[in-house]
Amino acid sequence: MSPAKLKQLYRLKTILPAGEIVLAPSVLKQYAGDKWFATHQPDAVARPRSTKSVAKILHFANQHAIPVTARGAGYGYVGGCVPLRGGLVLSLERMNRIVEINTGDFVVVTQPGVITATLQNAVEAQGLFYPPDPASRGESFIGGNIATNAGGPRCLKYGVTRDYVLGLEVVLADGTIVRLGSRTHKNKTGFDLHRLFVGSEGLLGVVTEATLKLLPLPPYRANLAIGFSTMRAAIRSLHAILAAGFLPAALELADAFTLAAAYQRTHSERLRGCRAHLIVEVDGQRNSVSGEIRTLQRIVRGQKPLFIETGLGNQQCEAVWKIRREFSYALRDTGLTKLNQDIVVPRSRLADLFAFAARLQKKHQLQLACFGHAGDGNIHTNVMVDLTEPGAKRRAEAALDELFCQLLAWGGAITGEHGIGIAKQRWWPLAVSKTAQDLHRTVKRALDPKGILNPGKFV
Repeated sequence: MSPAKLKQLYRLKTILPAGEIVLAPSVLKQYAGDKWFATHQPDAVARPRSTKSVAKILHFANQHAIPVTARGAGYGYVGGCVPLRGGLVLSLERMNRIVEINTGDFVVVTQPGVITATLQNAVEAQGLFYPPDPASRGESFIGGNIATNAGGPRCLKYGVTRDYVLGLEVVLADGTIVRLGSRTHKNKTGFDLHRLFVGSEGLLGVVTEATLKLLPLPPYRANLAIGFSTMRAAIRSLHAILAAGFLPAALELADAFTLAAAYQRTHSERLRGCRAHLIVEVDGQRNSVSGEIRTLQRIVRGQKPLFIETGLGNQQCEAVWKIRREFSYALRDTGLTKLNQDIVVPRSRLADLFAFAARLQKKHQLQLACFGHAGDGNIHTNVMVDLTEPGAKRRAEAALDELFCQLLAWGGAITGEHGIGIAKQRWWPLAVSKTAQDLHRTVKRALDPKGILNPGKFV
């Protein structure tokens, strides 16, 4: 760090409350990355306690052209909060208060540093429901969910984070505080500007408060955990369920390699020898859910599954999801490096995707593990690679190039939940037209003309 930059940071430290700027190297290295592979140590970490402090930080940084990378809990999978240009990491961890739960308006007002599961538990205690459920909801912050437009299994029925953001308080790059949207469930007053910041990966502004839509809490839920001898049978069951007019809360699919790894970790007997696994969950009123689950059983039996296990009520349903949440950890247990890709294909291409993944495995002598939110085509396609093996990294990169080119040819998307960050920059020019890239840059320049917010990323 240059003496001039160090002097600037010490000056910033004096204009903020005590403890909000940290320069100790032992602390800085804790904010150098997320769950992806890249890291870069910042020059300082800001841990503000208020919107006023965030505004002061950004005003100062904008004046002095200091890079600022906003950070939630650091549970992203694409390097989105890696401070590639150094400067300041702006951590929202101390802004962790649920401001209001309003049962009459069906809204929750929250600061960004609240853990997603904490918010969900708080609103459910009031008989309300915040549906988005990323796998990391027990660790990730709601602000990070907003920055990445996080999803989860319940997206099929309930939608993603964006669908629940009614209003935002945002601090712009120059320190201006702006309130966008409202607490009403309908609002067509001007542009839908608050949603512009959802999924913007910290490139356009820093969210300091969010007003989120809530729903009535469904009083009952039930699910089926179904094993199959082939993936085709599992996909046929999925299509049959949707063709019968059902819109489940979740439709989750996993392949044989994932299931074998999960068996080794969980010792769940139902996974032994299973080549494909489907979870179907429905929720609503108890009588209607009970009837739906019986009908779903009949539909699935037509595909001759290996087994059908039924979960009734929260406790039994959570037992099924507990195993599902172990899938990522089970793949890490294999000792292979997991290159996690959250791709999306049109639902009609699910069978094609699994067949294509099998061909990539054979061609590049790599294992691909595929599981995830099959109901909306969002399959986590993980290239499993031993990076100590000669040529393995090159083969993995070639496999990913083919995978992304193919899914784009099908009309798919390179990311459904995690965002672009650093990990997907390589395929950004393929996924988005030049005109659309230019439009992104126009918006970025309008809101952050000096380019201080999360520099080095895809815009």
